[in-house]
This record gives sequence, structure tokens and C-alpha cells, in this order.
Amino acid sequence: MFQTTSTTASRNPQHIAIIMDGNGRWANARGLPRIEGHRKGVENVRVVLKAARELNIRYLTLYAFSVENWQRPAAEISALMGLLEFFLRKNLRELINNHIQLRVIGRPEALPDRVQAQLAKALEATRHFTEHTLNVALNYGSRTEILDAVKQYAEDVLQGRAQPAELDYPAFCRYLYTADIPDPDLLIRTSGETRISNFLLLQCAYSEMYFTPVYWPDFGRDELLKAIAAYKNRERRFGKTGEQIRNDNISAASIK
Repeated sequence: MFQTTSTTASRNPQHIAIIMDGNGRWANARGLPRIEGHRKGVENVRVVLKAARELNIRYLTLYAFSVENWQRPAAEISALMGLLEFFLRKNLRELINNHIQLRVIGRPEALPDRVQAQLAKALEATRHFTEHTLNVALNYGSRTEILDAVKQYAEDVLQGRAQPAELDYPAFCRYLYTADIPDPDLLIRTSGETRISNFLLLQCAYSEMYFTPVYWPDFGRDELLKAIAAYKNRERRFGKTGEQIRNDNISAASIK
């Protein structure tokens, strides 16, 4: 969703997106197999999801498996799919009890059948919840998302459902995987890397970015609070000047 409202980041973000990086390095640093890092990373999803819910973060988007991750060793991919299936099976009741809607962005139809079956069950069981949303990026790539959006838009033009002369960015956003949720206010990447790796390239155009050296398995509630504190100390201008933002805030306060 295109962000048009200027604001300061004085409150908790509504939508946090996280690139969960560093599982393998976490394991290597401890002399453990890489899969142990991934297992610990999956456990940490529960920790961060609980913290986000308690902090009233309405949308949490997690980069779980990218289109590029298929290039990893087959054994590691198989283990990751097994962990994903396990997470869905083990945590479905918790999602339901806490009224958390599960959503998927990407091309999940390429995932193993057993994973798709668990996904379908969880998506159906939580689809009516509106309080909180866990958005999981699976077989996701932003460039792939854009291509899928362009194909859908081109089909609508061919069928007479869309007019090229009327296309603007908000209209194009309706073709993205994230069509009905707001853009991330805050993008976090763990493990010390400072790139966004083909993740929500359009949606994060105005997101605040936070990079931390902490590996994902160690990124718990306290680390999330640090990221939010850094976000709240930033001024979000969306093309305006700082003076304009301050005047807007004064005007808004006087109306209240």
C-alpha cells in the first residue's frame, strides 16, 4: 500500500518486516550443524511473534525462504521445509488462540506438497482474524513479485478491465502480493549484513531500516525493543522538509 501520510515515528510501528539472517553463522560459531541454527531460528519466531503481539504491532512480515534459496544444498532445503512444516503444525493452535491471521506472500505452490497442505490448513483456520497478521514470505522475491504483478495487470488490460492511461502507483499496488496491507514502517535485518536482498523493494521505499550484528536466533524481545526505540527516534518525512513535519505535528496537536 502506497504511503502518503507524513508523520514522525513517535509511536510503535504498525508494520515490521524482518530479514531473519544468521542462523547458519550462529550454529558455526558454536560448532553446531547449520540445521541446528535453523531450528533455533524457528524457535525464535515464536519469541518475536509473541513480543510483537504484546507491543501491538499489527503486521509482522518475516522473510522465511527466498526464490534464491533454492540454490542451497538439497539437504539443507529439505531440512528447512521440514522445519517449516513442523512450525505450522506445532503453532497453529497458538495462532488461533491469539487471533493471529497467517498469510503467505510469494509463490508457495512450488513448495513440497506436505508443506502446502499444512499451509492451507493454517491459512483457512486463521483467515477471519483481523487483530494481528503474521505475513510469511515463502519462495518470495521482490523482482518475481513485480513480474507477477505486471503479468496480472497486462491480462487486465487485454481483457478491458484496466486502462494504461489511468495507471498510477496506488493502482499498481493492487497487483502486488501485499495489496491490502500497509507498507512496512520498519525493516530489520539481523546478522550484520546491510542489504535487503530482493525483499519488498517497492514496499520498503520509505521504510526505516535497522541493521544489527545480532544473529537471528539471538534476536529476542530486548533486541526488538532496541530496533523499535531506534525507529521512534527518527523523523519520517516522505519527501517533506523537517520543518514541514514539525508544523504538521503542531497543527495536529492543536486540533486535538
